[in-house]
Amino acid sequence: MTAIRQEDLIASVADALQFISYYHPVDFVQAMHKAYEREQNPAAKDAIAQILINSRMCATGHRPICQDTGIVTVFVKIGMSVRWDDATMSVDDMINEGVRRAYLQPDNILRASILADPAGKRQNTKDNTPAVIHYQFVPGNTVEVDIAAKGGGSENKSKMAMLNPSDSIVDWVLKTVPTMGAGWCPPGMLGIGIGGTAEKAAVLAKEVLMEDIDIYDLMARGPQNRIEELRLELFEKVNQLGIGAQGLGGLTTVLDVKIKDYPTHAASLPVCMIPNCAATRHTHFVLDGSGPALQTPPSIDAWPEISWNTDSSRRVNLDALTKADIADWKSGETLLLSGKMLTGRDAAHKKMVDMIAKGEELPVDLTNRFIYYVGPVDPVRDEVVGPAGPTTATRMDKFTRTMLEKTGLIGMIGKSERGPIAIEAIKDNQAVYLMAVGGAAYLVSKAITAAKVLAFPELGMEAIYEFEVKDMPVTVAVDMNGVSIHTTGPQIWEQKIRTEHLQVV
Repeated sequence: MTAIRQEDLIASVADALQFISYYHPVDFVQAMHKAYEREQNPAAKDAIAQILINSRMCATGHRPICQDTGIVTVFVKIGMSVRWDDATMSVDDMINEGVRRAYLQPDNILRASILADPAGKRQNTKDNTPAVIHYQFVPGNTVEVDIAAKGGGSENKSKMAMLNPSDSIVDWVLKTVPTMGAGWCPPGMLGIGIGGTAEKAAVLAKEVLMEDIDIYDLMARGPQNRIEELRLELFEKVNQLGIGAQGLGGLTTVLDVKIKDYPTHAASLPVCMIPNCAATRHTHFVLDGSGPALQTPPSIDAWPEISWNTDSSRRVNLDALTKADIADWKSGETLLLSGKMLTGRDAAHKKMVDMIAKGEELPVDLTNRFIYYVGPVDPVRDEVVGPAGPTTATRMDKFTRTMLEKTGLIGMIGKSERGPIAIEAIKDNQAVYLMAVGGAAYLVSKAITAAKVLAFPELGMEAIYEFEVKDMPVTVAVDMNGVSIHTTGPQIWEQKIRTEHLQVV
C-alpha cells in the first residue's frame, strides 16, 4: 500500500499547469519545425514562424503560449492499493486546489476563463476552477495524471456524429474538417474517438490527444492494425485538403492524427473529432508516495532559431487612417500596424449594439478606428499587458453590420475566418478584416507599448481597452471587395497539391 499525500497531488497539479502554460511539448515543437521547413506558401510559412518564435519566447520568458489559458482537463488513474492517509479533501477538491494555485500564481498569472451558470448568469469563477476530471481505478500503487489546458478556439470546433455502421469514417472526417474553419488554429493534432456510446467517443477523442506526436515513426515502421492504417490515411488526406497554417492555404494542416476506439453496439458507429491547436498544452506525471512530481524543463536547444523577415510588409499608421487609405489593401497582404487600436470581444460588442438600439451614446468613438478581438492575460512585472493573441472572429459576425454601419468603424482584427454575413457587411461598408496569428500571443503582446481600459471595466478581460502598438504583424484576411484569404487560400493550395503532386507528408 502506498500513501499519497494530499499536498503532493495539489502541488503537482499546480506545477504541471504552470509548466504547460509556457512550454510546448518538445515533440510538438519538432513537428512544427518540420512543417515550417516543408511549407511552400509564404503566408502559411510566416504564420508557422510566428508560432515557433512565440513558443521559444514563452519557454524563456515563462509566460503563456496563448492568451486563452484554457479549461483544465484531467485524466487520473488511481491504483487500487493507494491510500490517502492525510486527506481532508476529496480528490476532485485536491485537483481543483491545484488548478486554483496555478492560475493565481503571481509571477505568471493565467487568465480566468471559466464561467459558472453557463446557461444563465455566466459568472467568472475567478480561478479557472472547476476542472473537468475523468477517473480510472486500476491495479497498482501509484496515481498517474494526464493534464491539459484546452482553449475555446480548438475545443469549440469539436465535431461528433452517430454514423451508420456501413458509413466511411474517412469520408466523414474529410467532409467535416473544412467545416471547422481555422478557429482551431492549425497546424495542430486531430484526436478521434470511435465506438462506445456518444459520450465515450468524446472522452476517447480527448484522451488520445494526450499522446506524443509519432506519425513519422509510424510511417517508418508501417501500420500493424486498422487504427494505424486509418491514422496514416487521414494524415495524408487531411493535409491534401490544403487548409494550411491558420487556414491560409498550405501543405500542413495537421501534425498528427490520433485515434482510440472502444467496442460499440452492433447498430452504432459513434465518432467524435476534437482538435488540438497550435498552442497544444499537456503533460503527464506519476505520484508514488515519495513526494510531489515536478516537471523537468526541456533544454532551450529543443527550439529552432528562426529568423522572421518583415521587410516586405506594408507599414501602417493606425492614427491617420481613412477608408480611402485601406482601399488598395489586398487579401493575403501582410501589414505591420503602429498606433492606437481599440479592443472588444463578445460581451463588449453585445453591450455596444444594445446601446445603439436604445439610441444611447457609446463610451468610445469608433470613427476611422480598428477594433481588436482580444481578451488579454493580466500583466506581470514590467509588462504593459500580458499575452494578447486574437480570439475567433466568427463569434463577432452577428454584430459586424451594426458596428460598421452605426459607429464609423473601418476595420477589425481577429483570428481565423469570417462568415458570409460578416464578409457581406465588410464589402457593403467598404471595411477590412485583418488576421493576427493564433498561437503567437506573447509575440503579439511585445508589439503593445501601452494599454488602458476605456470602457466596461466590469467585464475584466472583455473590457474595451486602448492598445498602442508598434509593428504588430497582421494579414489582410478580407479586403474591401469581400475577398477572403480563408476561402481563396485553401482552394488554391488544394488545387496545387492535386495538380502539381506536392508532397504533404
